[in-house]
Amino acid sequence: MNRLVHLETIIETEHRCFYKIGKALKEVHDDRLYRQLLFDNFESYLKQRWDMSKSHGYRLIEAARIIDNLSPIGDKLPENEAQLRPLMHLSPSDQCKIWRDFLATGTELNAHNIRRFVLKYISGEKKGIDQSELISVDYKNAVMAMLKEIALARQDGWQNTSRDACLFWLRVMKEKIVLRD
Repeated sequence: MNRLVHLETIIETEHRCFYKIGKALKEVHDDRLYRQLLFDNFESYLKQRWDMSKSHGYRLIEAARIIDNLSPIGDKLPENEAQLRPLMHLSPSDQCKIWRDFLATGTELNAHNIRRFVLKYISGEKKGIDQSELISVDYKNAVMAMLKEIALARQDGWQNTSRDACLFWLRVMKEKIVLRD
């Protein structure tokens, strides 16, 4: 119980230090310390104890892992979890390579610049990275909203939105995606 109290103190007092919070959450998760407080699972612990979504908790854990991976590169590291998001779905070696290349540009360290650099890097000549997992939060939210609307249309038997209309807009989106500049 003492270890859990120590870890929870870090989570409570280190609001701005995503790395410490991520490390603490990882240990609470991996060692199932949340059970000491009678939570059945980690997700319930995050929500009820910290009013934190499951996805945010896991992003903080992943962000801490990436900081550990990048720390041998030097003392200039991402300053917050949002700056690490573009690196989250890359292999550890790709994270290090891209981070070194980003730092070499001398570009201002912010989430927008890092995201833009990673996207440019991936879409450019360096194609060895799996791009299927790379998706912005906004894009993912938009896709999830569309899937919810499709489910609602199916539930009401395509009364308010026709299946043909859904398929039409799917074709429009596909054309926009494959459109070359």
